[in-house]
Amino acid sequence: MTPRPSIFTPVLITGCIIILISFAVRASFGVFQIPIAAEFNWPRAEFSLAIAIQNLAWGIGQPIFGAFAEKLGDRLAIVLGALTYAAGLVLSSYAVTPLGMQAYEVLVGFGIAGTGFGVILAVVGRASSDANRSMSLAIATAAGSAGQVFGAPLAEFLLGMMTWQSVFLVFAAMILASLLMLPMMRAPAATKAELEESMGAILGRALRDPTFALIFLGFFSCGYQLGFITAHFPAFVTELCGPIMPGGVLHDLGITTTSALGAVAISLIGLANIAGTLTAGYLGNRFSKKYLLSGIYVLRTLVAGAFILMPITPASVLLFSVGMGALWLATVPLTSGLIAHIYGLRYMGTLYGIVFFSHQLGSFMGVWLGGRLYDVYGDYTLVWWIGVGVGAFSAIVHLPVRENRAAAVQPAQ
Repeated sequence: MTPRPSIFTPVLITGCIIILISFAVRASFGVFQIPIAAEFNWPRAEFSLAIAIQNLAWGIGQPIFGAFAEKLGDRLAIVLGALTYAAGLVLSSYAVTPLGMQAYEVLVGFGIAGTGFGVILAVVGRASSDANRSMSLAIATAAGSAGQVFGAPLAEFLLGMMTWQSVFLVFAAMILASLLMLPMMRAPAATKAELEESMGAILGRALRDPTFALIFLGFFSCGYQLGFITAHFPAFVTELCGPIMPGGVLHDLGITTTSALGAVAISLIGLANIAGTLTAGYLGNRFSKKYLLSGIYVLRTLVAGAFILMPITPASVLLFSVGMGALWLATVPLTSGLIAHIYGLRYMGTLYGIVFFSHQLGSFMGVWLGGRLYDVYGDYTLVWWIGVGVGAFSAIVHLPVRENRAAAVQPAQ
């Protein structure tokens, strides 16, 4: 009997480390919302727009880096992404105007594209066996959640010792240090059958397929919700949450302010998502991915709706963080796995990158609207309910997706 291949390959381990560091930095940006606005007296919308532009640039850069990796090499794409990421952070630390910050976040966004899911998941997918692929994608995605666990609290901790500019420089050094693992990332070459069809043919086939359009539309709400919460939830909790009472569990743990609770909430979301994403990967090997995705969006809609209807207390913040965290990136291994199943592995990075652009359009809207509507209305209520609505839309739009590979890849007549 042939032994089952090990799931923990050098490619998977390296990919997890790179994604972990990349997402730790990316997930921390909401913590800087209040310090930067306070130093320069900017409206909330200005730094929100910078983060929104970062997310949009990430979405634009994802298919570019995916195609670059598939044509010129995965490791070269990751090196370019890390250098761009670090340069963006360094330049951002010198920004003194909203326009400067917003311009430099374009580099940060492209850097995340080169060190994030689009490139890494494609390499991990090609390096995994058929039996291990869904779980391997889930583990790599969960590494992003692990980065989120310590990214926001690390930023909050460093801000207690140094300026936000210095924290950006520390984060740039962390991104560059992740390249030390890169020699281990060697994915197998494409098979002869995969090489027989060009990128243009695969792209044309996918873009003509209604299923690809449905997956593209469905990923929008995921980005909206994640972008809004990552960028604004720490400030939301800081300003609207009830006080942390002395003598309580949180106070005894050293979480004495709502500002600290906001950072911990982002960390807790990431921690809960490690379990949620791994569970999604496990279930994705056994059940229909489209129905799992639809179910995740239904649960997100219910969790977000219930939270905003209740009084905002430390307990409700913690419950929401666990509930939303369990569903946070659970969509990623299912969406990427669905694309790999329907359209093959050869150009998975490019195809996932195109779908991910929809995710980042949603993220741009969630981050920017959060700041804009806050400045207009003084709270986040309206933008929160928009997120509930788009979540319900995604739950519906995944239902007509066709998962049959043969039907999805027939060339146009």
